[in-house]
Amino acid sequence: MIYLILSYIILFFYSLAIVLIFFYSLAQFNLLLNYLKSKKQVLKRQQFDFENTSEIPFVTIQLPVFNEKYVVERLLQTISKLEYPIEKLEIQVLDDSIDDSVIETKRIINEISKRGIDIQHICRENRIGFKAGALKAGLKTAKGDFIAIFDADFVPKTDWLLKTIPYFKDGKVGVVQTRWGHINRNFSLLTKIQAFALDAHFTLEQVGRNSKKHFINFNGTAGVWRKSCIIDAGNWESDTLTEDLDLSYRAQLKEWEFVYLEDIETPAELPAVLSAARSQQFRWNKGGAENFKKMSKCIIEAHNVTTKTKFHGLLHLLNSSMFLCVFAMAVLSVPVLYIKNEYPQLTILFNIVAFFVVTSIIFFICYWFTYKKINGGGVSNFFRYIRMFFTFYTIAMGFSFQNSIAVLEGLIGKKSEFVRTPKFNIETLKEKWKENIYISHKISKNTIVEGFLVLYFLFGIYSGYLLNDYGLLPFHLMLLIGYGYVFIKSFKST
Repeated sequence: MIYLILSYIILFFYSLAIVLIFFYSLAQFNLLLNYLKSKKQVLKRQQFDFENTSEIPFVTIQLPVFNEKYVVERLLQTISKLEYPIEKLEIQVLDDSIDDSVIETKRIINEISKRGIDIQHICRENRIGFKAGALKAGLKTAKGDFIAIFDADFVPKTDWLLKTIPYFKDGKVGVVQTRWGHINRNFSLLTKIQAFALDAHFTLEQVGRNSKKHFINFNGTAGVWRKSCIIDAGNWESDTLTEDLDLSYRAQLKEWEFVYLEDIETPAELPAVLSAARSQQFRWNKGGAENFKKMSKCIIEAHNVTTKTKFHGLLHLLNSSMFLCVFAMAVLSVPVLYIKNEYPQLTILFNIVAFFVVTSIIFFICYWFTYKKINGGGVSNFFRYIRMFFTFYTIAMGFSFQNSIAVLEGLIGKKSEFVRTPKFNIETLKEKWKENIYISHKISKNTIVEGFLVLYFLFGIYSGYLLNDYGLLPFHLMLLIGYGYVFIKSFKST
């Protein structure tokens, strides 16, 4: 009797996880429809006429940096070459570094300032608030009406300001965000799958939401804020690990409009080692959960927000929580094999796995359109996409344990330090990038659990053979490979 009750409990949570993922996929499919419809629309927005010098506003560029010795010169030289009237531009280097990169940064800034560029080196006595604290501190003395922000690994094209600032002619526009590009997309399998996932966000999700005036997020970099929008929304806050998502939602609840420019690509460098990707994924997923906890009530109670926008907004903040569902479904799938064998009369309940198959098909369709946008269509590209999709799908499952821990910590309110993602400047350093002093060689404690999960899903495959039930074999094989990849790469530098 106890075994039967336990079986029902396992089946309940297994089914719940699958159904939640299925409904999330339906929301993604709705964003795909929005995305495709947006391509048929020609949306004209007011823009400043830069032929009229009186319409050119003053802009402050903020560059929050922390121990960026490998990329700081590339960053500063790139930003100093942006095309914009020099008398209406200032650059703030918000340097929280605690290593010798401060000396090099100061030297480069002095060289740039000799060209007549207004560039300031702002160093705080402490790192209170981390990136959010640095941005907030810089805002106190910023001269510009508009604040452009770039992380240290971004290399915008010279006409970037000329293509983004004009959209602020409409006084309701609070943010202009551009699409991230990836200068090391093809460096390794790890960078390829990161680019694949980010491309989906920056095409399907950002356009799908923005085209229907649903809430989107400033992505922390490669975008511009109206200074008065930041102040009106309550300024930068550091109580979550994703301060950009937090301020974005507070601003949109105040009815500020966001403009997303899909066709303006801002290149950046992806984390090239697993430890760096781990820390970034952990911060993003925990921050998303923290913001769901912080903002969900405000969204639900907002009288100036449509029901559909609330729905998509809540799902947006719950993005990272889907890893919890994936992990729960994965772990419970092994005992489900034995329950199915023990209680054949419950067979109808096991058909719930069909929802996951449908979910996978929906994601496959959605991601194809984003892949095609970046890489082009055609038969050969479609076959490359099939290989890339299943590779991404498999390795994403391998991250589900770590990301589930991040989500749980965010939901229960456990605080942790803002851990920066180490930058490499791989193109310049060639093979020497492996000597990067910022790379963490410490093995994550999660790696031990991931090693056990490799054995667990190997047991799941054996169980299918033992019970002569191969229905979950593809799923368990993907989990085995996904966790195996993450586990093995955790012990390597590349």
